[in-house]
Amino acid sequence: MKKIKASDYQADAACKLAGLETYEDFGLSDKKLEKRLLKVRRELGDFQDKMYAHGKYAVLVCLQGMDTAGKDSLIREVFKDFNARGVVVHSFKVPTELERKHDHLWRHYIALPSRGKFGVFNRTHYENVLVTRVHPEYILGEFLPDVNKVEDVDDAFWDQRFRQINDFERNLAENGTLIYKFFLHISKEEQRQRLLRRLRLQRKNWKFSPDDLDEREYWDQYKRYYEDAIQRTSKEHAPWFVIPSDSKEGARLIVASILLELLEQYDDIREPELDPEIKAHIEQYRNELRKEG
Repeated sequence: MKKIKASDYQADAACKLAGLETYEDFGLSDKKLEKRLLKVRRELGDFQDKMYAHGKYAVLVCLQGMDTAGKDSLIREVFKDFNARGVVVHSFKVPTELERKHDHLWRHYIALPSRGKFGVFNRTHYENVLVTRVHPEYILGEFLPDVNKVEDVDDAFWDQRFRQINDFERNLAENGTLIYKFFLHISKEEQRQRLLRRLRLQRKNWKFSPDDLDEREYWDQYKRYYEDAIQRTSKEHAPWFVIPSDSKEGARLIVASILLELLEQYDDIREPELDPEIKAHIEQYRNELRKEG
């Protein structure tokens, strides 16, 4: 199996999704991929413990993808070995009435991870330039001062929104949040098969909505707007990675491996030194505990 390198998946301003594979053939069975993931996620869990003790960085993991791309199961499998206190997952749905009374980034600001913790956004602030771009009429529900009709949601509006997102991420990065953004790239045929599985398996029926079929009609538009968003916002301090995701097991291993590779580059993240006074008496404390036994 080839070595997974972050640079092989990192996107830039010239990213073209049509030229990128949706399936990565590692030449391994799903079971062997899961076994490799087990090792990587344990190392990630150990790193998180160290980062929690260090307390100077936060990590924000952003997951985007078409419906059925595998975001939920990826979160479950990649972060399974984390201490529960060290990771917080937020799944962003349709904005609530309260959220619509604030700017489009407000609900994301208040969900950000504190220093020492991982935050995982399942769908992210990019919904504000994806779903709303496919359905610009949704913007009218934000009650913005200069938007009174769909025609007001023009190119200048999207330019402004992308600038706001880039400013948001730059501010986070400058204040100690490490940002990693992943687009789970699946084929339209793979989505069709996964939707059929939801209908075939009774225990999966609850996941299906007729809206899923309606949104498939906009597949090409979504892909075009995903591509534009990635091109405009993949920065050194907040990179995008395009993950071939027709294989869920492969996608999980790739995401976990990229996170571990990039986080281990921060060699300043280490456990704090023990207080000298305590360190000088460690043997005494050991003896006291041994005597109790």
